[in-house]
Amino acid sequence: MKDPQVRAYIPFVGPFDPCKPIGIRTYLVPPQLFIPFQPMGWPQFSPAEALRLGTLWPALYSPYVSKKMKERAVENDGEGTAESL
Repeated sequence: MKDPQVRAYIPFVGPFDPCKPIGIRTYLVPPQLFIPFQPMGWPQFSPAEALRLGTLWPALYSPYVSKKMKERAVENDGEGTAESL
């Protein structure tokens, strides 16, 4: 996967599981988890752009991607096997 905020894992599938196995599951890691505080002098978006994007600081911006788009990205990257994770 090319987006560093998207993580993936393969859930456990038991031998007697009656449900259809789920392939790769993805989840989003928010950028604020890795920033303990906001240092002074950080670059900022313009006020209009900050309102459109939902944050004033580019380091805290995380674009919304629908589940369908994430699934397509995983399929297109060729990372659908357990060996590549």
